[in-house]
Amino acid sequence: MALIYWFCSDEQFQPETILEQARVIEQSGFDGLMLSDHFHPWVDDVGASGFAYSIFGAIAAVTSKVKIMSAVTAPLFRFHPAVIAQAAATIDRLSGGRFELGIGTGENINEGPLGFMLPAYAERQARLNEAFEIISRLLAGEKLDFTGEFYQTKAAKLYSPPVHKIPVFLAAGGPKTAAAVANGYDGLMVSVKNPEETLTKVIEPAKQAVSALGGNQLVNSMKIAAVSWSIYAKTDEEAWQAAKSQRGLRAPGRDEAIDPLQLQQAADQLPREDIISRYNRVASVDDYRQLYGPLISELHADIVGIQTTSINQIDTIKLLGRELLPALRSL
Repeated sequence: MALIYWFCSDEQFQPETILEQARVIEQSGFDGLMLSDHFHPWVDDVGASGFAYSIFGAIAAVTSKVKIMSAVTAPLFRFHPAVIAQAAATIDRLSGGRFELGIGTGENINEGPLGFMLPAYAERQARLNEAFEIISRLLAGEKLDFTGEFYQTKAAKLYSPPVHKIPVFLAAGGPKTAAAVANGYDGLMVSVKNPEETLTKVIEPAKQAVSALGGNQLVNSMKIAAVSWSIYAKTDEEAWQAAKSQRGLRAPGRDEAIDPLQLQQAADQLPREDIISRYNRVASVDDYRQLYGPLISELHADIVGIQTTSINQIDTIKLLGRELLPALRSL
């Protein structure tokens, strides 16, 4: 049976608000929660950007059952991979084994503000490959001397090691990245707009790469975490208010921007309906079921991430916990 996680947006809500949401997420019956990891938000006026790993520790303290997943961290520039291994191990201990690490190749909105030049995809993927090796070996307990093209460690060791197995998920949006899941990742994380396209362009290439390495048994052990964005609103005005903190995410120039004000201004030059139309729009629990159900029935996801925004997030969490979770679990 698929596990259902709620997606908390680090770039949308302040840390104390996320903690309040985390309590309600657990009380409402969700199996886990995901949290994005940002340095800058998508807009300047109503954005947020708390330090995700502090928030993870606080979530571990105020909850007792829900899984906690990074969605996702980029261990390439802002963080040395060994520091992410240390952070993951610490959250593992604080949460009693509930932490799951999602990693990816990053975005300029988070790396550029700190003076890093985000390179082309090939280098970012090569960096991620090295980072994953360092993280995996440290989590496995090695004292690590590592000399790579991008990162080095000297006698590095986690002296507060994890006490549970920490699953590591690779975030992928295309076939090249997806194939890297065969390097030893526990799972693949995908952001879904069209299930059929995601299956063809991301999930199948990942399965093929894993199968070539270790056959069907290894393919069957690979977990799929599928996330989809939505706006819950009854009217256009509600939809706009719910999406205000995310409007820069759909603005032109997103991949190059480092200043949330730049993205905010670009978004505000577009018609509101243009921004809203770039998200899945839902107005009822049945709409949610039709949107997220295919992630289970068609993609066979092991984890489904409900990444939704509304004008009252707490009420929406309670509503979906009460009415959507039973419907999705019946699938």
